[in-house]
Formats: sequence, structure tokens, C-alpha cells
Amino acid sequence: MRSSLRTVALFAAVAGVATVAAVAESSRGAIAGSHKTSQPDAIAPEFTGIDKWLNSDPLTLQQLRGKVVLVDFWTYTCSNCINTLPHVKSWNQKYKDQGLVVIGVHTPEYPFERSTDNVRTALKRFDITYPVAQDNQYATWSAYNNQYWPAIYLIDKNGQVAYTHFGEGHYAQTEAALTALLAQN
Repeated sequence: MRSSLRTVALFAAVAGVATVAAVAESSRGAIAGSHKTSQPDAIAPEFTGIDKWLNSDPLTLQQLRGKVVLVDFWTYTCSNCINTLPHVKSWNQKYKDQGLVVIGVHTPEYPFERSTDNVRTALKRFDITYPVAQDNQYATWSAYNNQYWPAIYLIDKNGQVAYTHFGEGHYAQTEAALTALLAQN
């Protein structure tokens, strides 16, 4: 009897883990999967409500038309954001002379992340040289209907959101989308 109960308990535990894994895998596409935006050919929202621009004068997407723009929503204490930074920085270095503009939109998760001095210190620590917009009021975050850190939005040369990715991973797919957009006329 005990052996049968152990078998049933083990089966239930394995089935529960498999169900949780299946649910996690299916929800990962919505949370951390790369995908084309749900509004194809949607014009990317302008940067709005930016408290401070770091590493750059203020920029607009209108003035960046003709370039591919990678918008990276991040915050400096988010471990997932920190893990994506080497890729974002690498793409910036590798493709900036081919028409890519990387813009970090620093949207704070915690009150201390609103400090411009703290963000500047983080930019130095992580050796971030591309423009960073400090979005303390979540205005640009809201304009994009963003919900995640990190989140990458690729904007094509016509100013349309062409690709999004939430979370870590899918670096090869993101880079492939980026290079395909750079190759378009």
C-alpha cells in the first residue's frame, strides 16, 4: 500500500512540475519571447516626459528617421537588464556606423533609481556610451504600453515598430531582426 501511495504521490509531483513547466513555457512567449509587435506597422511613439538626457542632447524619433533605432527599456538594478547590457552595447558598437542608433530608456523600478547621479554612476560602471533618456515619470514607458524590464523595441527606418522582445535571451533572433532592418532601403 505504501509503495502504491509513493508511486501516486511521485506521479502527481511529476505531473505538477510538467504542468508548471508547460504553463511557464507557453507564457514565456508573452513575457520573454521575441515577436513582431501586435500592431504591425505601428508608428513608434515619440520620447515623451523625459526628465534628463544623458550621453546626448535630447533626441526625437522624427529626427532619427532613416536610421534603425533600438529602444531598450531598462533600469540599473534589474539583474535581467544588466544581463542584456553586453549584447545591447555590442550591437551599438558593431552597427552604429551602419545606421543603428541605440537609446536606453531608464525607467526606475525603485525610488532611489530616480536620481540622475545614481544613473550617471551606473552608466560609468557599465560603460554605457549611447544616449540614455531618464524616464522617471514613466511617460515614454506608458506611450509604448510597456510592462517589462528589459524590453527591446526595434524601430525601422520609417519610424515603425518592427520587432519587440521582452526579457533576456533570443539575442541571435534580435540581432537577425536588427541586421535585416539595417539592410532595408
